[in-house]
Amino acid sequence: MPDIITTMNETGKALQELFNRIPRRHSLENVKDIYAVLDEYESLLITIEAMNSFYEKNISIFFDTLEEVRLIIKKSTDNKVSKKNKDNLFDEGSGCLKDSMQTLIEVYADGKRSA
Repeated sequence: MPDIITTMNETGKALQELFNRIPRRHSLENVKDIYAVLDEYESLLITIEAMNSFYEKNISIFFDTLEEVRLIIKKSTDNKVSKKNKDNLFDEGSGCLKDSMQTLIEVYADGKRSA
């Protein structure tokens, strides 16, 4: 089992890699990709939240954003929505995810913050 320091460094690296994988344009493949990123992001949030009380208190807002992004992306796949609106919704969702993840990277820092 890796020690906590190794986990912290791996978590920070994984966050940055996920951030870099967020797709920007609406396509069937990118919808699948963003859902995969969201699932991995949620797993990382759970990992970070469990590290200590500081992260436990400060991570909950990121779960709310996850749900918002999922709803926006789901709307972008509605067959009744025009291509332009699908593109706009997907862009909104991916932008919201990028903003959330960037903020988390700053809050997480090196994984050594505490209450």
